[in-house]
Amino acid sequence: MTLDEVVASIRPADAGAMRAAMGRQQRLTKPPGSLGRLEEISIQLAGIFGTERPIARDTTLIVAAADHGVVAQGVTGYPQAVTAQMALNFLAGGAAISVMARTRGANLVIVDAGVATPLPPHPDLRVVSAGRGTRDMTQGPAMTREQAEACILAGVDIALDAAETGAHIIATGDMGIGNTTAASAITAALTGNPPGLTTGRGTGRSDPELQHKIACVEQSLDVNQPDANDGIDVLRTVGGFEIGVLAGVVLGGALAGRAVVLDGFVSGAAGLIACSLCPTVLDFLIAGHRSAEPGHRIALNHLGLQPLLDLEMRLGEGTGALLATGLVEVAAACLSDMATFDEAGVSDREPAHPAEPSA
Repeated sequence: MTLDEVVASIRPADAGAMRAAMGRQQRLTKPPGSLGRLEEISIQLAGIFGTERPIARDTTLIVAAADHGVVAQGVTGYPQAVTAQMALNFLAGGAAISVMARTRGANLVIVDAGVATPLPPHPDLRVVSAGRGTRDMTQGPAMTREQAEACILAGVDIALDAAETGAHIIATGDMGIGNTTAASAITAALTGNPPGLTTGRGTGRSDPELQHKIACVEQSLDVNQPDANDGIDVLRTVGGFEIGVLAGVVLGGALAGRAVVLDGFVSGAAGLIACSLCPTVLDFLIAGHRSAEPGHRIALNHLGLQPLLDLEMRLGEGTGALLATGLVEVAAACLSDMATFDEAGVSDREPAHPAEPSA
């Protein structure tokens, strides 16, 4: 499928199923609204899966890794080689997300979206590799339009594969030294906020280093003048290969009718790009957590998403998204598996009585 065909094929969530789910929530053995946001999530899931009793038990986390040419400007304290090293750590099972995935029983898919150092073959590694890292976006476009579209379409295919192999929930994660700089630029371009607000400390920049990072984001936007009305152009000029793949994962998850749980800032930037291409995907998006990166709050506000968790995390890798999938699973189970008052033989609330007339 072409990207235009993918976008044209994405349908909104099922409004009828959501209405039926709202009615069922009112009949479950609990006071109405007592499960708070879990009820909201469950109704969204009913729309996503097209049934008032949705099933959301299996999670696949897709972690896309790539390198960024902007690291040549000294925007991060870690060497570029760490991207490949951490990708190997994911595959060996030694990273935080590896531990979390095992603990949660989630399927973990690692994607080489454009790591500078070639990775050895591995059964759990998907290779997209639009290039060996992007170009330095402070000097010109990070990639070509063809590379940007190729990354997005690859992400669509990966999400469709995850859905076909049984995933009800698709979560996003990232790895890429320098990628919060790209996410800051994307967020500034698509939300209209200045880089001074969208750019954070990333891996722990000092005050002078943060100001330099902001200046690099400003230069990238000035040099490239990304078109805020064209998500592909924003990705092409100031994005990253892994961000493109994750934007495709969002689109593919929506196309497959699956719940898509976003991780932190970099995933949020991917969500901004996906929604700029197809606003309908918002029906399928759940914000897993709020990153400590200031730009993530801006991205979530722009998308109108309220995160499930706020644990002051900023690791990436999909850690916040994966933690939130447990809440998503529970929300679906409560809606689908709880008994109604009639089924359980439990008395419902007494009807309200009109006030006694005053003497």
